[in-house]
Amino acid sequence: MKMNHFLSIADYSEPELMHILDVSKQLKAELKAGGNQPILAGKTLALVFQKSSLRTRVSFEIGMHQLGGYAFYLSPDEIGLGKREAVKDVAQVLGGYVDAIMARVFAHQHLIELAQYAGIPIINGLSDYNHPCQGMADALTIIEEFGQLKGINVSFIGDGNNVAVSLMHICAKMGANFTIANPEGYDMPAEAIKMAEDFAAESGSKLTFLRDPKEAAHGAQVLYTDTWVSMGQEAEKAEREKIFQPYQVNQALVDLATDEVQDGPHSRVFPEAHNRLHAQKGVLACLLGGM
Repeated sequence: MKMNHFLSIADYSEPELMHILDVSKQLKAELKAGGNQPILAGKTLALVFQKSSLRTRVSFEIGMHQLGGYAFYLSPDEIGLGKREAVKDVAQVLGGYVDAIMARVFAHQHLIELAQYAGIPIINGLSDYNHPCQGMADALTIIEEFGQLKGINVSFIGDGNNVAVSLMHICAKMGANFTIANPEGYDMPAEAIKMAEDFAAESGSKLTFLRDPKEAAHGAQVLYTDTWVSMGQEAEKAEREKIFQPYQVNQALVDLATDEVQDGPHSRVFPEAHNRLHAQKGVLACLLGGM
């Protein structure tokens, strides 16, 4: 599969996304069976962080190591992306040193500029617009749980943020029914919704946009939420905690969902976090390993 960058789930077709997920499953099984083949031997990945993250840093470093490659961390102070050094300059410098860049940034435009000038693959580790690596891990977790994404009812409760955008896009691409309940003023970007509507028209997915979290939970097979206060929103903490109080995913909300959610241990928080490693290895293998 030919991939140039991994900036957005919206950039890839359903068969292409399914291929990445199949590679992720293959690599996960291979690791469990004794270890991965060193398909990325000699390859290097720069990890550029404007925003810190436990899961993103560890999963990419370990993922490259398990595939035979090498990853190294660059902190905000070491680069000053877009501040001390222009994004174009950083892209051109790193493009001469490494085989790919994973960047976790505030502004999505910085990723676009890195992709424009680096001459090597750029992976979106998170931006203010979307979080495609998280979306792929979500999809992998749902497929492991239900055997497929198509026809599964997925409900997101909370802020229409970057995580919600990528979850909506992969659901719409792959035929899952996506519902979101969020407070007024915290909707997803209109352009992201328009793209999802186009994807859904092709896949048969149903998209539903609500304000009432209880209504969104009815009939859900997957209930999903995210932090109310992301990095850079600390000044809004008190206001956000008040606004999002009715949007807690608690037992009362879970009780409104389907039997599949209610039966047995509900939470897939940690399996999903672990699947960040496996889903990102699928992306790396397709970008750099020719899979």
